[in-house]
Amino acid sequence: MNLIKKILLLGLLVLSQISFSQISDDVMLYRKDFKSISGKNTVSVTSYEKDGSHYVFAGGVGNIDVYSLDKEGILTPISNHELYMKKGPARGMVADRINGTDFLFVANKHGNVIETFKILNNGSLERVALVEDTDKTYLGTTITLQVVHMKKASYLFIGGLEETPGLSSFKIHNDGKLTHVQSMKDDETVHTDGIIGMYVHNIKGKTYLYTGGFQDNGVSSFRVYEDGTFKNINNISDNNTDRYLTGAYPVTGATIAENKYVIVGHRHHKYYKRGGFIKKTDFVYHGDGVSVFKVNKKGALVPHFVLKDDETTKLQGQTRIEIISTNNAEAILAVGTRDDASIQLLKLNKEGILTPINYLETGFSIYYGLRSHKIEDNNFLIAGSFRFDLGKIASYKIAPKINREGKVLRHIVNLKYKEDATDAQIDTAVKVFLDLKNEIPEIAHIEWGVNDSTEGASKGFTHTFTITFNSEHDREIYLFHKAHLKLVNEVGPIIGDVFVMDYWTKNN
Repeated sequence: MNLIKKILLLGLLVLSQISFSQISDDVMLYRKDFKSISGKNTVSVTSYEKDGSHYVFAGGVGNIDVYSLDKEGILTPISNHELYMKKGPARGMVADRINGTDFLFVANKHGNVIETFKILNNGSLERVALVEDTDKTYLGTTITLQVVHMKKASYLFIGGLEETPGLSSFKIHNDGKLTHVQSMKDDETVHTDGIIGMYVHNIKGKTYLYTGGFQDNGVSSFRVYEDGTFKNINNISDNNTDRYLTGAYPVTGATIAENKYVIVGHRHHKYYKRGGFIKKTDFVYHGDGVSVFKVNKKGALVPHFVLKDDETTKLQGQTRIEIISTNNAEAILAVGTRDDASIQLLKLNKEGILTPINYLETGFSIYYGLRSHKIEDNNFLIAGSFRFDLGKIASYKIAPKINREGKVLRHIVNLKYKEDATDAQIDTAVKVFLDLKNEIPEIAHIEWGVNDSTEGASKGFTHTFTITFNSEHDREIYLFHKAHLKLVNEVGPIIGDVFVMDYWTKNN
């Protein structure tokens, strides 16, 4: 290769790296679709690619909903499946391929069982195995699952919230059935009381598992062996000064260049109102933060960095952390929150330092129901609402932030009422619509009118409402607000058709 070509290739490489860095510093979430679920709420979400098709599984109370996801982020319902004893909610769902067969493993929280479903060719599910709790397996109130692949076999690691907590390992057979390998009872040393997050790192041919202990406020490291057995490596507890592990919740990890990290979030015990649920009530609240641990050569966790929540971030009540993308320079993360009802985007550089990027106020709380998924060059997040009055699942595309400075968002709703709708019903519908301004402070302005066009192109639409928002956040909060949902339910029976368009314009 001559010198000129080498210079050109080097220049292109530098430009591509600069471009990625610039984009990742200012990415944003843009909602692409939302669909209803058949359950009462969405507690867990996972996704899977099978033979070039992409599927989303939303687990709630009593059942699991299955959707397809296309490259535009559009969700299409496929099927729904009843959980064992109609219990649940479905927690810790993980999909994986075991010796050529695709399975979805589901922790049935209040059913105290692990359910194995075969993923069929169209994405729908067929239950093939069921493992019930015993006094030695710690599957009661089970909530978290992690598949660990070894050279000759794969294992399912299981954690939960039961009164006698611990960590269990099961061998996964080719037909999806599980056989018990080992269980380790929780004690004062390890952090396995309330495992709500797990992650796996491989270091020079050795496999390590990391768990968060929600009730005992800390994180633990375990070495996993070829036969599925495991032993504790090290443990890090919360303190009252600079650690943020009270209610350790989501656990994930990233490998950047030669560095391996484990990222841990928490939903602090102060957010829990149920009496008697939190075992250790002498906690101290010193804020919210996301913790980064570096993994040493022996697989042990070493405290490294904490990103503290402030007025510019949305990190209160972290319930899920997803890795969106990773390269040799950085990783992009998404943090779902229950108490801030938002998704916060973060960047982790190769030195293990977290910095905030942007956030979107989703308008609903997230409770473990957040999943990152990539189709071709498009990165998506799928989020489920934990609210019982909002049975929805939404998809978001991660893309460069659009400059909205000096602009407002117009939300245009055109309505056609049914022929048998009375004038009194229509007048009431108009009043309820206009009352949204008093119920939803994020609405900057609302106006309405009756169609006066004489061109004959109105297609029967008679009423138009124009709502103005100042940001994407405001539109999301409005869309999923209780007052808006109430309007839809009350007015829906007399609506013949609806046509909605949104656009951004200068703020005059």
